[in-house]
Amino acid sequence: QVRLVESGGGSVQSGGSLRLSCAASGLAVSLYSVGWFRQAPGKEREGVVTIDPDSRTTYADSVKGRFTISKDNAENTLYLLMDSLKPEDTATYFCAAGVWQMTLQESHYSIWGQGTQVTVSS
Repeated sequence: QVRLVESGGGSVQSGGSLRLSCAASGLAVSLYSVGWFRQAPGKEREGVVTIDPDSRTTYADSVKGRFTISKDNAENTLYLLMDSLKPEDTATYFCAAGVWQMTLQESHYSIWGQGTQVTVSS
């Protein structure tokens, strides 16, 4: 069974940090493009960052310099380190996997986790 399970969400004050994890089973993160998306209340889901099988990354402008994606192929886990968090980063964060590379377009990802909530207070 193919699954992506996110963890690590929580509540933090503005300027703080969080690290999200996404444990994959039934697929190898080394062979897919894997990424993070987020959806704030009342807004559409948006791409945050993705990393492809060659470890090339694509970041949304809104998180460049603050968020860092990484993956551990041996642990089959994807990570998102979020620094300098802002209230506008508040959202449910989802990890996703797909075969397209270097894209933050939601429709290019076919496997999704259930999400983890991140709340940043001012």
